[in-house]
Amino acid sequence: MTKPFRSINKALLAAGSLRDADVRIELRGGKYYLDTTLILKAEDLKVRSLTIQNYGKEKVSISAGRKLDLNWTSAGKGIFKAAVPSNVSFERLYINGALQQMARYPNYDPEARIFNGTAADAIAPARVKSWKNPAGGYVHALHSGEWGSWDYLITGSDKDGKLNLQGGWQNNRPSEMHSQHRFVENIREELDVPGEWYLDKAERMLYYFPSAGIDIRKSLVEVSRLKNSIELKGTPAGPVKNVEIKGLSFLHNERSFMETKEPLLRSDWTIYRGGAILFDGTENCKITDCQFTGIGGNAIMLSNYNLKDTISGSYVANIGASAVCFVGNRSAVRSPLNNYEESLPYDKIDKTPGPLSNDYPQECVVTDNLFHNLGEIEKQATGVQIAMSSGIKVSHNTIYNTPRAGINIGDGCWGGHEIAYNDVFNTVLETGDHGAFNSWGRDRFWHPDRKYMDSIVMAHPELILLDAQRQTTIHDNRFRCDHGWDIDLDDGSSNYKIYNNVCLNGGLKLREGFYRIVENNILINNTFHPHVWFLKSGDVFKHNIVSKKYAPIGINDWGNAVDSNFFLDPAALSNAQHFKTDAHSIADDPLFAEQSKGNYAVAVNSPAFNIGFQNIPMRRFGVKNVLLKKMAAQPLISPLEKAQDLTDKSAVVPFLGGQLKSVDGLGERSVYGLPDTYGAIVISPGDNTLLSRSGLKAKDVIRVADGKTVQSVADLLKIHQGQFGRSAMVIEFMRNQQMLKTELQLK
Repeated sequence: MTKPFRSINKALLAAGSLRDADVRIELRGGKYYLDTTLILKAEDLKVRSLTIQNYGKEKVSISAGRKLDLNWTSAGKGIFKAAVPSNVSFERLYINGALQQMARYPNYDPEARIFNGTAADAIAPARVKSWKNPAGGYVHALHSGEWGSWDYLITGSDKDGKLNLQGGWQNNRPSEMHSQHRFVENIREELDVPGEWYLDKAERMLYYFPSAGIDIRKSLVEVSRLKNSIELKGTPAGPVKNVEIKGLSFLHNERSFMETKEPLLRSDWTIYRGGAILFDGTENCKITDCQFTGIGGNAIMLSNYNLKDTISGSYVANIGASAVCFVGNRSAVRSPLNNYEESLPYDKIDKTPGPLSNDYPQECVVTDNLFHNLGEIEKQATGVQIAMSSGIKVSHNTIYNTPRAGINIGDGCWGGHEIAYNDVFNTVLETGDHGAFNSWGRDRFWHPDRKYMDSIVMAHPELILLDAQRQTTIHDNRFRCDHGWDIDLDDGSSNYKIYNNVCLNGGLKLREGFYRIVENNILINNTFHPHVWFLKSGDVFKHNIVSKKYAPIGINDWGNAVDSNFFLDPAALSNAQHFKTDAHSIADDPLFAEQSKGNYAVAVNSPAFNIGFQNIPMRRFGVKNVLLKKMAAQPLISPLEKAQDLTDKSAVVPFLGGQLKSVDGLGERSVYGLPDTYGAIVISPGDNTLLSRSGLKAKDVIRVADGKTVQSVADLLKIHQGQFGRSAMVIEFMRNQQMLKTELQLK
């Protein structure tokens, strides 16, 4: 039976009355503005299956916003104003389909790395005093440790220029806001450049400064309205089943950062359980070939019980928060804790393995999608977030341009995930201390005090896998992180098998945890970072190709086996054997096929085969969908860095885009006016590099870094390696026989 309807709601109402039928609702091309969120409840759906899709190849947009017809008049200085209806409030303004900037300080800068522009004086008393009434504005800032971001609503200010703020709950690791990286928006006095706007809610007046070429009186004006567009609502006992949303584009969803407040166990995350599409209590439901662009919050949220759902062939770009989130109900967790500092004594821990109920996502799939430019507002955001879930498969996705991780697992509950064939790069762009892939494992037995942890897991090793019951595998991915690790298993991450991955820049980190098997990976221009391992961790690192010497921190026990690896640098192998590891490892040329093109397959006569390495297929990374593959960017393939003899003081060494060499003898001491023959000379800072942007010039001599003496380039490189994940360090340098100090930008 085919029947036309005048609205989506009427079609859904008719579909709900059908029993045991396979129903398809096809939407003709056009833009559909939603007055309210479309909610499909399990008790209202009697059909066997329901598909909501576009008709043929017609483009269908589902707008969570509304169109405004406004009467614009001049407000002077190029600014226009228009009254808005009393029932209209919004935080996203679109002119002719393009998102406009809220009035902000500092002004939007497309080249600025963090928040597209920040300033230390954004909330300085002198600036605050220049605002007539800042109430209704916002302050956005990085976490002081660069572990995400904070957002605050301004409720007023006092006579001293101090703001009254509400918020600061968007991160689960409390801290002050960052002293430098902060900005304000929705302040009338900061409306000063084309493309900005301000809504005076009290006066119900919209002010807008049109960009060149825009005739605002003839322009399409759209604003955000709803946070969620479609919700599937069921329960574990009565789920929504067999619903597919296909071929639709989602637009204009409202921002959600002030709702991002629920802590996710003891990870760094808080969450808003919503998105353009929300699944909550579903089975065998799908999102296929959909688009989510320019929206203010999450694209897709799977909250609480969701079984065997699939997200595939979809495109998510330029959004405020995360692309896809799987978040279970904390009531399913045994002995749940909220914060990093919390812990339970042994006799208070529930010793029963596994979950308490089935109210969590399980056996779901995210495959063949393109996600990029995520977290434009919320910096604790990612391509795929997994928390309190089990058996989630993330495969053949291309994910890039993210402020933090590209894929994040927040806890050990309950393992069994498969992360495979993904291409993840340009990550950790606005934060620090993270990776292209990141995980935590602060499970029910975990304790922030290391001595206590050592004692309890030695006495009760059965605690380790109470939550992380099933092994999680990470295999056949390509990762690149220029501001952290390519693969970062942080606090307590346990029960992982990591194999056949190509790590292009940041190496692989295993912080404290148990039962991690790392085999047959390629670490380009970086190395293995073992951090503060437990005794009897059970960790294994074998058959890997490693470019540089290991970078251990606080390692007294090297797990079950660190051996039979292949080093590109003989000195790095020698260094590893100093730790009594790698007795059967070798160092040589691996004979990569086409390294310059990113093909790290090794030749048939490669000596890497002698340590048990097996070739990794190089053409399986990322999205497969033909259209999405054409749209996808590619990661940077850096030249293979050659090991250098840093004892040669005449050697010129690349550093942060420039070139350095060690001070060599009395002649250079005299030339540079030094008190001794120590230091690292800037031969060239390069053009627009981290070195040059830090203010360094040719002939400057770096003498101190992070409070430590720099006797040579080797010392500086060692100090720099210790800053891994940080965005800057303080250095002291000699210029024209004067000692100066600056902050050296590291990313």
